[in-house]
Amino acid sequence: MLHNLKSTNNLSLREQDILRSIVNLYILKAVPVGSRKLSKYLEGQLELSAATLRNIMSDLEEMDYINHPHTSAGRVPTDKGYRFYVDSLTEIENLSSQELEFVKKLSESELSGNVLKQAGSILALLSQSIGLVRIPHLQNLIVEKVHLINIASNRILVVLALDSNIIRHVSLESELEVDIKDLDNITHYINERLSGKRLSFIQDNFNEMMSDIASDYKPLLRLFVDSVDKIFHLHKEDRIITTGTQNLLKYPEFEDLKKVQSIIELVENKDLVIHLLDSNNDSNTKVLIGSESGNEAFNDYSVVLSNYSVGSATGSIGLIGPKRMNYSKMLTLVKSVSNILGSE
Repeated sequence: MLHNLKSTNNLSLREQDILRSIVNLYILKAVPVGSRKLSKYLEGQLELSAATLRNIMSDLEEMDYINHPHTSAGRVPTDKGYRFYVDSLTEIENLSSQELEFVKKLSESELSGNVLKQAGSILALLSQSIGLVRIPHLQNLIVEKVHLINIASNRILVVLALDSNIIRHVSLESELEVDIKDLDNITHYINERLSGKRLSFIQDNFNEMMSDIASDYKPLLRLFVDSVDKIFHLHKEDRIITTGTQNLLKYPEFEDLKKVQSIIELVENKDLVIHLLDSNNDSNTKVLIGSESGNEAFNDYSVVLSNYSVGSATGSIGLIGPKRMNYSKMLTLVKSVSNILGSE
């Protein structure tokens, strides 16, 4: 379908239509687009000779919207060409009924680590790309209640009930035997001071908040104090879920195993993935194409990102795939999963 948009980026309306058609064809066929193939694709929509198309394609190449891969006679979109294509999308492709069923399954369970893993798997399966999920920053969540449960004579289980039904539990081991009565009293004491507070505030002010505890309970509280980081901190590697790396092997542009190896190394770099996911600072779904990510390791890929809210905290989801992706469909998919996670 040709679009009647105003001239942008110094492109005439005809050049815009030709560029969109080149990108569409390359997404569909994964082979460089020549003037003859383009002419046939445009039959019934835009009647232009192969010679005219060659001239327009030459102009688009001069403006860095398309280029020649190696010695091929056809052209492929550049990052700039893909960016124009994404920014000019006027129709968003809906998910199929079967795809919608997969996505809706997420809404049938309370938000948990398993549901977030399932979200990553659904993103990977339906996009045939790499699915990414960043679990919300626990430090931004509010403690609703703390439960201390005796599971052995010298071991207790600390269960944090956080807002939006998120549960965090940590097992602690004491050198002293734990008295059930003491455990009940100290649980009450801790809840009086911690309930309704953000984890970040508790971490920064914990010792001061616990300074007036009765001396009888100090040995047990000392176990709690010494384990604050373990209880309230979620390691970076536990906050990132990545699935579907093997999907990239299906794309002809990644037949070079060195490229696949590089993306495997990439997704194993948790700091890099967190930085990528955190680069989306607003509520809109965002597309980063190739070099736009700011890291040359992503030069052969596009990334679609979105945020979701869980109570007072924010998480991120996304996918990494070839630049030759169905952007309209991928934007719909990522936004749909984001909306469901945010409504849990």
